[in-house]
Amino acid sequence: MANQISRRNLLKLGTFAGITVLLARAPAAGVEMNSGPSSTGWIGGDGKAQFRWDAIRKVTGQKNFARDYRARDLAGWPKQQSYAFMLKATQAARTFEGVNLAVLGEDLQPDRLLLQEDLDADGLNIPQDSDMGKGFYGVNILVPKGQTPPLLGHPVAILIYQYFARFEAARRVLQFDESAVLYGAETGPRPPANYGAGRFIRVAGQTPYDPPVFSSFQDAAIKGGFRGNTPVWPPLAPEGEVQIPPVLRKDRGGGFVTALQAADEKPDTQGRGMDAAAQIQSDIEAARVDPAKLVMERHGFSQSIDPCAMEPDNCNAWYDSASRTLHILTATQSPAGIVSGVTAMMKDNKAFPVETLVLMTGSTVGYGSKDYSVFPFYAVAAAFYGNGLAVRIANDRYEQFQMGMKRHSMEMDVTITADRQSGKFEILKGIYNCNGGGRENLSVAVSHVGARGAQSLYYFPKSDLTALAMATPAVEAGSMRGFGSLQSMALTEIMVDEIAEELDMDPMELRRRNALQPGEPNTQGGVAAGDMRLVEMLDKAAAHPIWRDRAARKTDYEAANPGRLYGVGFAQVQQVYGSSGVPTALVLEFDAEGQLTMRHCVQEIGTGATTAQQVMVWQALGKAPDVVEFGLTEFAQLPLHTSYADQKRQDELSQTDPFWTPALIPDMSSSSSVYYVGFGTRQAARFLLEHSLWPAARSIWSKGQAGGAISSFNVGFSDIRVGPDGLGGAGMRPIPFVELAREAHALGLITGVAVHAYSCWEWARAQFDIPGIGLRDLPVDALAVQYGNGAPVELKSRMTTRGYDFIKRQRATYPPTDRSRAGPTTYTPAACLVELNVNSFTGQVQIMRHHMIIDPGTMIVPELVSGQVQGGTAMGIGHALLEELPLYDDGPGNGTWNFNRYVLPRAGDVAVWAQTIDYLPPLSETSPPKGMAELGMIPIVPATANAVAHAVGKRFYEFPITPDKITRALQ
Repeated sequence: MANQISRRNLLKLGTFAGITVLLARAPAAGVEMNSGPSSTGWIGGDGKAQFRWDAIRKVTGQKNFARDYRARDLAGWPKQQSYAFMLKATQAARTFEGVNLAVLGEDLQPDRLLLQEDLDADGLNIPQDSDMGKGFYGVNILVPKGQTPPLLGHPVAILIYQYFARFEAARRVLQFDESAVLYGAETGPRPPANYGAGRFIRVAGQTPYDPPVFSSFQDAAIKGGFRGNTPVWPPLAPEGEVQIPPVLRKDRGGGFVTALQAADEKPDTQGRGMDAAAQIQSDIEAARVDPAKLVMERHGFSQSIDPCAMEPDNCNAWYDSASRTLHILTATQSPAGIVSGVTAMMKDNKAFPVETLVLMTGSTVGYGSKDYSVFPFYAVAAAFYGNGLAVRIANDRYEQFQMGMKRHSMEMDVTITADRQSGKFEILKGIYNCNGGGRENLSVAVSHVGARGAQSLYYFPKSDLTALAMATPAVEAGSMRGFGSLQSMALTEIMVDEIAEELDMDPMELRRRNALQPGEPNTQGGVAAGDMRLVEMLDKAAAHPIWRDRAARKTDYEAANPGRLYGVGFAQVQQVYGSSGVPTALVLEFDAEGQLTMRHCVQEIGTGATTAQQVMVWQALGKAPDVVEFGLTEFAQLPLHTSYADQKRQDELSQTDPFWTPALIPDMSSSSSVYYVGFGTRQAARFLLEHSLWPAARSIWSKGQAGGAISSFNVGFSDIRVGPDGLGGAGMRPIPFVELAREAHALGLITGVAVHAYSCWEWARAQFDIPGIGLRDLPVDALAVQYGNGAPVELKSRMTTRGYDFIKRQRATYPPTDRSRAGPTTYTPAACLVELNVNSFTGQVQIMRHHMIIDPGTMIVPELVSGQVQGGTAMGIGHALLEELPLYDDGPGNGTWNFNRYVLPRAGDVAVWAQTIDYLPPLSETSPPKGMAELGMIPIVPATANAVAHAVGKRFYEFPITPDKITRALQ
């Protein structure tokens, strides 16, 4: 399994804080990140995937994760591996006073014990100057003596061993021994300061399409602070009296950063916004006493759960003092975050000089739990004390429960007002309070996405949505599938069903009357892309037998099954995909023998993204790549750099610096891969089709007397088609790819292209003067090309950027920086019907069948979409009925949780053989694909709650809906 690191698979990412950063690949044996030659047996002659491109490797045990490797498997690393584990605080209300390792005896004492004081002495600590901002990863790597742990499960010591047997024996002795960690005075909880308070207010104009009186897009969000744990709003008292959380530099919340920055840039908006909020509250009070209006207020709760990713957190790190190189092999969804964090961590370190950082990543799974995780920093810190050996830290499942990131629990207080006669919604007011635990991570972003997703699929003329991210001693919460909107949309959908009952209106009809129409804005003021097809989906659900026959089925089922209560529930949502700032990059090229090679930024995290990118290439060129490389974080053909830029600076850089871009590579999150990351794939493939294969085909068809076979027809680029036999169309002979490649090289056409694209809810564009083609305006912000073997010397001499000709853009147009304040604009809608029964004696819920209706756009690989829905519905049922973690004393932070206590859904819980899916057909052959990964689990959560309500006649606003809760309600 030795890894052959060469110039080709060791790439320079750039220089950060004076440290040269290189990206290496995990060993190539079976790792999707660096696959090399790709078998073409996975894809049929029609371009349809027969199975995932990595399927054979998976089922034959060749798909390996970072967790599978030791130092001996990595070329250039020491042959011996060191191991480490962490002792963690199981109390967060008393000071930490040290460790007691007497129980280990003399034989099992660590070769090196690390405490925070050791790290402080050498200038090592948690990064505070990374892209994510101060405090994002916490304050200290380990808890200093005399301080109270900020959260349960916070590491207090690292124990390093040179030999596995001693390491494993010591770890087992200490795992559940609470005497090893010494505590002092009772202080009460001491979590960090609260993380964030923001408010999004919108008051419509005369019509939904007129400029609003106020909105966060047009004006600004309202920036709040805290007095203790109580949020306060403008006008704010002087700092010191009120804690005002800083705005993070890294925007992962659909634009909340720019919306809150606008509050500082346009202070007059804060008073006007609060006036609008006061008017909304006045309207609610007036509606309470108006018999023509309905006011519904509900409190909801969504619990903390564990992502339960198959691969627990792990990291292996080696510091080579001779070359001053730090090597890291880790499982991550955000390699750029590790680079930024580690370089910031090393900036002030004097004891262990680092000049080069080599980061290796591999395939992983995470559901968000490895997105900007703090975990790799522990192994990095330990590596400097490994006595020249690599140090590996890898959680077992107990440790993963204790320290791994969780889904945020959320307390919600929501008010909806509606007109009783028309059923039209008028006001949505909500407070969405996220429990971020004792380490900030992405809590602020999650709270804002939750608040801004609360409208679900409905239009509200007035809205006042508060996002709170609170610090508590609970285990850290961060990014997880659903990212806040799962919690908020579930509550909205349950309330809509209850409002329909109060109005004596069919729930489908109420939803039809309030569904967003094309052009109507969201609660931030942005307009969703395309036709959302919400009413079409509602009509389809209303006609489904599960819904249509629910009354008769309930009567018949309950008569035939005494003690069983039958229920049907429905919910429909639309979930954003992408975020406010998604880049994508790749290289696509072919040689004269027709071998097609793709190097791509997309990273496989289990969704099948690497399969889908290759299918997109086939759809454009009629051929899938022969050689692929995924997970690249640097493209030498595109020597780009990035830096923060406000609107003025962005305007300047877009015109004067052809190497600047707002973001270099994407994180694997936010369901971005198929549309946003795949956008670059489609652009690169189409570029080769138009500027290489099409002119090569035209040349071949023109051979012969009088202009050849093409001369009598009027054949243009729009007429050509790709198919199993090659490139054809308009009655012309299909030409196989290998023949086209040979001709393109002989003619000296473009035979390779590297592109970088960037979207902030709209795509950047740039103009390029391409030799032999001319000036082109393209939806990419960086372009490089490779010329074929037959190209003239003057063209080949331009290929000086890693064998490519980097075409400096003449001008670029980036989305306005305040565009992100509009909130998300790309959505995928989905509806869900759930049929279940409840045992009236035990409260046990049995899911009988469920049906999903989804608008996926143009599906690239339908089987992958189905897989996302199947997995998502299982997760959603678990969230609705089964899964829950206590937040504090008896929660996972005490180190005793595993799957013996944590209940995951089994096949029998999710009606695995009685689930069906309907896909709306795309509106046209040019409809783009839509992101699916997060959406799959959301609608089934409120649909299950609504079905339980239909069964037992009681509504539940707190998840999970357990048998105990049901039996109490029935009593």
